[in-house]
Amino acid sequence: MITQTNAVAFRQNLGEMLNQVQYRHDSVVINKDGKPVAALVDARLFERIRRMQGRFEALCERIEAGFAAVPEAQGLDEIDAAVALERAQHRSSTPR
Repeated sequence: MITQTNAVAFRQNLGEMLNQVQYRHDSVVINKDGKPVAALVDARLFERIRRMQGRFEALCERIEAGFAAVPEAQGLDEIDAAVALERAQHRSSTPR
C-alpha cells in the first residue's frame, strides 16, 4: 500500500511510518506544497530500484554507443516508425 502525507505530518508520525514501511512493506510518499518530493520505501525495495537503475543506465550507454553515428533526427524518425508499426500490429491483432 502507498500512503501519501505532507512533510509536517511525516515529521510528527515518523516512528509510525517507519513501522509501516519496515513491517508491512508499505511505501510513504511525502508531499510538500501538494507535490511529491520524496518517498520512504523499505530497504529491500530500494536496493532493487538501485540495481534496476544501474542496469537501465548501462543499457542506455550501450544504445548510445551503438547509435553514435546515427544523426539524432534520423534516430527519432526510426523510433517513431517502429512505434507506429507496433501499434498498427497490436490494433490488427486485438479482437473488437
